[in-house]
Amino acid sequence: MSTESIAVQQQPVQRRKRKLQLAPYFFVLPNLLIFTIFIVVPTILGAVYSLHDYDGLNPMKYIGFENYVEIFSDDAFWLTLGKTATYAVIVVPLIYACALGIAILLVQQIVLKGFFRAIFYWPTMISFIIVGLTWRWIFGELGIINAILQFLDKNTVGFLSDAFYSKAIVIIAAVWSRLGFFMVIFVAGLLAIPRDYYEAAHLDGASKLKAFFHITMPLLKPTTLLVVMLCTIEAFKAYPLMFALTGGGPNKATTYIVQYIYETGFAKQELGLASAMSVVLFIIITIFTVLQFKLSKGGENA
Repeated sequence: MSTESIAVQQQPVQRRKRKLQLAPYFFVLPNLLIFTIFIVVPTILGAVYSLHDYDGLNPMKYIGFENYVEIFSDDAFWLTLGKTATYAVIVVPLIYACALGIAILLVQQIVLKGFFRAIFYWPTMISFIIVGLTWRWIFGELGIINAILQFLDKNTVGFLSDAFYSKAIVIIAAVWSRLGFFMVIFVAGLLAIPRDYYEAAHLDGASKLKAFFHITMPLLKPTTLLVVMLCTIEAFKAYPLMFALTGGGPNKATTYIVQYIYETGFAKQELGLASAMSVVLFIIITIFTVLQFKLSKGGENA
């Protein structure tokens, strides 16, 4: 058989191979298009807007880095960013500890395990706006708690008009609404740990506490990195829950950075300045993410 005949016979096989190689990219293409249209393009436009004086109505005027210079002299921006960081420092460890603790309980052989998993996961399916309105209905001036206090002839409490109470309620609501999502991630991580390790530790006389710190935590390191990174990003982007629950009050006590950027862009119609703030926030989140990745050595198991 000639070389040309062999080449002709191999062409259909090569075409099939190329189609098989390209097939995965076609499955990824819809998500890639959505990501490009709704994430990449707005990010690029935001970076462009940040270099202009733009109110959303009149033509843009290029002003270079003046918006960034204005940010560094904006005390309210840094104060709000500090409040956001404080919120993140409180919320992230709380969600981490609660999600991990519940996940450990729910991987044990207990009755109605699937039911409890569903109960804890259920709040994550509710939008932040609905969560905020629900908790406002509970703790608001005319909410359930104050209605019970009135029924008992007790003085009502202004939970959402007091800075301390409003911050505490926002934190509790955030933990309640996101706990189930991270619990599921931890459950998956815990189930991936081979049971042989625990059996060997038990035979060596190791207690459950030692097994937790020397087996569970090291092998759960990649999952921990993922949870902390996602939770930190969510904390810095927090807005809908606070907007629906407290409106950012009282006296800006629960106004965090995304709401401040929103108000700058749409209430004050300074879209260029708001875009610059968004770029700064993006850089800060990126730095935190890289630091977490480096400190955890990329989530590698010890």
